[in-house]
Amino acid sequence: MPQFETDGVRIAYLDEGEGDPILLIHGFASNKQVNWKYPGWVDLLVKDGRRVIALDNRGHGESQKLYDPEAYGAPLMAEDARKLLDHLDIESTDVMGYSMGARISAFLTLNHPDRVRRAIFSGLGYGMVSGVGDPEPIAAALEADSIRDVEDRAGRAFRAFADQTNSDRMALAACMRSSRQKISEEDVSRIERPVLVAVGTKDEIAGSPQKLADLMPNAEVLEIPGRDHMVAVGDKVHKQGVLEFLNKATD
Repeated sequence: MPQFETDGVRIAYLDEGEGDPILLIHGFASNKQVNWKYPGWVDLLVKDGRRVIALDNRGHGESQKLYDPEAYGAPLMAEDARKLLDHLDIESTDVMGYSMGARISAFLTLNHPDRVRRAIFSGLGYGMVSGVGDPEPIAAALEADSIRDVEDRAGRAFRAFADQTNSDRMALAACMRSSRQKISEEDVSRIERPVLVAVGTKDEIAGSPQKLADLMPNAEVLEIPGRDHMVAVGDKVHKQGVLEFLNKATD
């Protein structure tokens, strides 16, 4: 996989297909393969005539692992994404993020609106503003010697996912303690680009997609029927809704 450096941090990415670019930003404890390649997103978007770029966020996948919470944070990871666009000489792109990746995508859109044509915030609704719970039980679950020692429900789910993806759990714990910066309603309202907010109807983590979309002047909601936070990613309704959103005529 190709890599580049941003402020001395190695970031791995994939770059496939030709056409209008779309940047994919994965969720916490995931990576470009698990979030986008295995569920078929990359092939789907390439077949739709797009150039697909997906990065491993710092601390994840094949990118460099860091163990200081100060080395993370969604705004900082948004700058990694922006510098990847610089590295690839991409002036503007569609952006799709899942969960933590949606938060990173929002910061990218807010701080560099000229680089984002349209944005898809998947797996995160009003939790982008209100927060999605205490990060400490999840960080502690990642640091535990065994999943058998984890009693917190959310912590156990993320620990199991981290084990499944063979992640560096200590790097993820550092990331968890810093990556969940809330975005104010006022800042969200400044996102004027077309936005799709896509959330599973059984997602207990994301928060209301409609409440988030209502803050933005050009946003719409896609409900993913019967799907929770962990399984909504590859759902066919999710994919079809995203394709329809991307293929709409824009000014």
